[in-house]
Amino acid sequence: MENKLSFSSSLVIGVMLFALFFGAGNLIFPAELGQLAGDQTWKAMAGFLFTGVGLPFLGILAIGFSGKKDLQDLASRIHPVYAVLFTAILYLTIGPFFAAPRTGAVAFDIGVAPFLHGFPIDIARFLFTLVFFGISMWLSLNPAKIVDRVGKYLSPLIIIILIGLIGMTLLNPMGSAQVSQAPYNETPFFTGFLKGYNTMDALASLVFGIIVINALRAMGITSKKQILTSTAKTGFVAAGFLAIIYIGIAYLGATSVDLFGYLDGGGSVLSETSSYLFGTTGLLLLGVVIMLACLTTAIGLLTACGEYFHAIIPKVSYKLFVVFFSLFCLVVANFGLANIINYSIPVLVLLYPLAMVLILLTFTGPLFHQSSLVYRTATVTAFLVSFVEALVKFYSLVEKDMPNWLETVEEAYTAYIPYYAEGVGWLVPVLIVTVVTAIVAVVHNKRGQGVQNILTKEKA
Repeated sequence: MENKLSFSSSLVIGVMLFALFFGAGNLIFPAELGQLAGDQTWKAMAGFLFTGVGLPFLGILAIGFSGKKDLQDLASRIHPVYAVLFTAILYLTIGPFFAAPRTGAVAFDIGVAPFLHGFPIDIARFLFTLVFFGISMWLSLNPAKIVDRVGKYLSPLIIIILIGLIGMTLLNPMGSAQVSQAPYNETPFFTGFLKGYNTMDALASLVFGIIVINALRAMGITSKKQILTSTAKTGFVAAGFLAIIYIGIAYLGATSVDLFGYLDGGGSVLSETSSYLFGTTGLLLLGVVIMLACLTTAIGLLTACGEYFHAIIPKVSYKLFVVFFSLFCLVVANFGLANIINYSIPVLVLLYPLAMVLILLTFTGPLFHQSSLVYRTATVTAFLVSFVEALVKFYSLVEKDMPNWLETVEEAYTAYIPYYAEGVGWLVPVLIVTVVTAIVAVVHNKRGQGVQNILTKEKA
């Protein structure tokens, strides 16, 4: 008889999953959102929670629902070459390009920067990140149980500290929410929706999903139905903690403007608030816990990237990949947190729609017999829209004039594609293409079955 996941096991795996999602410094984003969204915070948070919590939950479920062994195997439904490219770019994005260096940058901004008192920040950042990624590299090259043990006790500690911080904010409000700033004052939901991309959790969920499934299988849960049910339970635990903390931190940010004014980023919001509510001791405790959380996440990301790229390029050793990625993270982290976030935006604008299409088609695939026609046309459609938007974001970021052809295409997209101006122009075209090609696939499948039945009868 197959085992069923107990409540305590659901809680343990759910907290583990929460730690995987939360450890890359995602708490800075709702704090900044709250400050800028002001009296529109709840509308903005609805959008943020959709992409920052709901979508990662669906990503975890999609891996369990698909029955595939990993992301590359799942993406091969589109095309084997696409699967390798998409998976590799996704690993690089949540690894050495953006998310892994961000762990060091967030740890520095919250755990070290508030205590510098005039010491040159660039030198301090370099020295800190050198030690941070040196330790990350060493522990990635020499896996030790200490990382698992720290993570096991650290996750509940983070939850307790943050809930305490949020609780104090609720009991002693620092002020009231101010008038929302642009662009939250015009499109709060869609702005929050796009800000949720910064967490990168929907991308990470397609990698973390298999970790959850392997943990469930180790507990004797093997049938697809039980895996899906158990994955939903653990995902719900992680999503619940994420939602509660994100909402609380957004409220903290929204009510902090009266006291501190508009601060430079979410890290400053958390540091100033912790210092105000708990003094230097509270600020120090928060900094240490965040540093350890970011460190364990950096180790996990370096290990995952090293293992994946060694698997697809076996001639290069795992250790060499880890050393290279660690050095790369060190360089990127020293560009500063704001630059890491800003330069990740064009990449996320391209990758997120592709990931969302893959998740959507994974759940609806049985309706159209997993037809490659549907997968490919929907993916190409999402790419054609999101690629243009990503280029526009890039040119805006580097403050360069767009090529004439790009301006022409963007004007056409803005004029004719619904919600393009809001940043989700890919959605309606993908839905239309998916419905049309799914109908074609179903009709073609029925005709094929009809012909097969006739041939079978003739042979009989």
